[in-house]
Amino acid sequence: MYLADKVVQLAYDPGIKPNEGGLPGLAVLKQVMGSINLFGIVAAVGALAVSAGVWAWGHHSGGHQAEANGKKGVLVSAGAALLLGAANGVVAFFSTLGTQVH
Repeated sequence: MYLADKVVQLAYDPGIKPNEGGLPGLAVLKQVMGSINLFGIVAAVGALAVSAGVWAWGHHSGGHQAEANGKKGVLVSAGAALLLGAANGVVAFFSTLGTQVH
């Protein structure tokens, strides 16, 4: 078998496309994923509040380790909230980008 034949085999398109109505229960799965996303956002708000409290407590009590951990917690929880809020857009962006690969 020649190298060109192997390359043609690697480029084979199976013809599979996402199908919105293919399986039953898709609406329920979307609702569950939305609820999990909301739970994550609420948890990020709680983590942000606790981390900000630790940051403030560490700053005012002279606890440099607590202050550093509070800052780290604020950044991590803010980043988590950013990613959770942007989850649909990020997935849609990369899904669209993936459809352009040939």
